[in-house]
Amino acid sequence: MAKKELQTAANRKEDILEAAVAVFAEHGYYRATTALVAQKAGISQPYVFRFFGTKEELFVAALERAFGRIYREFSRVDSTSEGLIPDLIAAYEELSEAYPNEIALQLQAMAIPEESIREAARQGWLSIRDLVLDKFTKAGIEQAEDQVVTFMARGIFCNIVAVLEVPALMFKDHSRSEGRPPREVN
Repeated sequence: MAKKELQTAANRKEDILEAAVAVFAEHGYYRATTALVAQKAGISQPYVFRFFGTKEELFVAALERAFGRIYREFSRVDSTSEGLIPDLIAAYEELSEAYPNEIALQLQAMAIPEESIREAARQGWLSIRDLVLDKFTKAGIEQAEDQVVTFMARGIFCNIVAVLEVPALMFKDHSRSEGRPPREVN
């Protein structure tokens, strides 16, 4: 393939993944079809199968891309022990705002029994966990492993709140989510 054809193919693959994330977020894994993905991407269904042999492979690729995006953004965070958690939270909030459908994808993956999807979700969460643990340890955060579990659990809970659109479940004052008492309001 010529260089231009390779670039076009790579762009089309990204277009398909973008469309797939939107379709999976809207319809769920089981109701989504590759025909809907093709329609959303403005291509033919056989073209989807050119890149992804099955809907399951397409979901896995979209999920891996979402976790990869989180990993890259978290890798860029370089902060002090005091600023690390807030900076990681800020990075994730930015991703969540920019790619809200990927949040839905992460949650869906937890409920889909297909082994390739479960494995992609496991590997995605583990890669994020390992990265965050390394950052917490290097920053000198006490009880790093316990703090990572809390950080990850809160992140997953935030995903649930975002997807279900129930902001009342969240602290209005971020200092409370970090274990500090709420600020006095005059």
